[in-house]
Amino acid sequence: MLRSLTRTAATHNHSWRNNLTTTVSSLNYSSKSPTKPTPTSKTPTTAATADIFFDEQERLRNLTADEKNPSLNVGPNGRPLFTSAASLSKLTNNDTCTYFPLAKETLDAALPEGLPIGMTKEFQDSMRTALLVRQSFLDLRDNFRRVVDPPMWSPHGKGVKVRKQVVLDGPVSCGKSIALAMLVQWAREEGWLVFYVPRGKEWTHGGFFYKHPQTGLWDTPVQAEYVLKDFLKYNESYLKQLPCQIFDPIPLGEGAGVGWLKDVDSMAVPEGTMLYELVKTGIEQTHAAVGVVVRLRKELSLVKDMPVLIAIDQYNNWFTFSEYEEPVTIRSCRPIHAREITMVNAFRSMMHDNMMVGAFSHSTAVGKLRKDLPDVPVDARAMFPRYSLEEADTVCHYYLRQRLIRREAFTEENWKKIYFLCNGNGTEMRGLVPFMR
Repeated sequence: MLRSLTRTAATHNHSWRNNLTTTVSSLNYSSKSPTKPTPTSKTPTTAATADIFFDEQERLRNLTADEKNPSLNVGPNGRPLFTSAASLSKLTNNDTCTYFPLAKETLDAALPEGLPIGMTKEFQDSMRTALLVRQSFLDLRDNFRRVVDPPMWSPHGKGVKVRKQVVLDGPVSCGKSIALAMLVQWAREEGWLVFYVPRGKEWTHGGFFYKHPQTGLWDTPVQAEYVLKDFLKYNESYLKQLPCQIFDPIPLGEGAGVGWLKDVDSMAVPEGTMLYELVKTGIEQTHAAVGVVVRLRKELSLVKDMPVLIAIDQYNNWFTFSEYEEPVTIRSCRPIHAREITMVNAFRSMMHDNMMVGAFSHSTAVGKLRKDLPDVPVDARAMFPRYSLEEADTVCHYYLRQRLIRREAFTEENWKKIYFLCNGNGTEMRGLVPFMR
């Protein structure tokens, strides 16, 4: 059963809050910005910056040398810092609070659509491609594993509630996008057909848009082409094996910058057409791009030869207004809601029997959402927590291992102060630990 993921927060008593200023001061953080320090005659700007961020080349050399010393790979209480599991599928509850190493080539192959910004930043700052194994991710993975293969969890397939549709919610920087990307990688390693959208906001921002006279919805052919290209990057071999099951003509629309076709308003889909051919047509024919994306959504719901997962990051942007506007009068325009965009309208709903997971991204939020979302099951939300104290302990030991923290400054008291100051916010913790003194 996908357990309710509750936010783990530190208990802040009244006296601790009153002494917040004292706690900050005890860490000896620089009062100047590390990226734009104020020049003085006594402290050269370049020297101050180098002291704060360390010498990157020297740090890289030291990390390379550290690889020959496995005794450094020790986490809290002497536990191994890295898991020995060979794949995301092999991870168990015993692997929580350890780091799972990833090869860059493996990541690029499994997620050719692109990595979440938070994951990229984590790799850059730590100078290592490894991710923390969290119980919240394992619960999410096991939920969808049960959907596809219930007997492996219960002899009768009963007693465990599973959700085919999940919305990952939670505070800023709690790891929703990273968990979603890990889920996509795991599903693809399992041989699933995954429709992954790492930047859902791009469906409602930028590009060419126009109102289709037949549907009354707004078509975005430029975004449609990008979506189809991304979908083809990993799934090409699968699509060549899957035949189309719907043969109704696909409505054509206005092409990006080329207008409408004359005397042609639809495209035939001959029997025997493979999904690969359908997607390629949408990429090559701009007039058909949006129609192919809509048809693809219907085709995915009919695939039975393999599990199909639809994974949407920045899903919250599909419930607010887009950046597009429709002229109403000479001096006024009406904002266009995301639900009025053809592609969003086709993919947004979770009121179906297909596996689908959407992750909220509060860093890209363009409006406040109500608690009960339209087209989303009432019990679909799973609240993702920020770091627990135990997870933060492992994270700080990992940053120590990666020389993001000075060894002479690393103490339990210091890292706990940072944890409580950030309230478990992973991004803020990673930004503050180099200043530990």
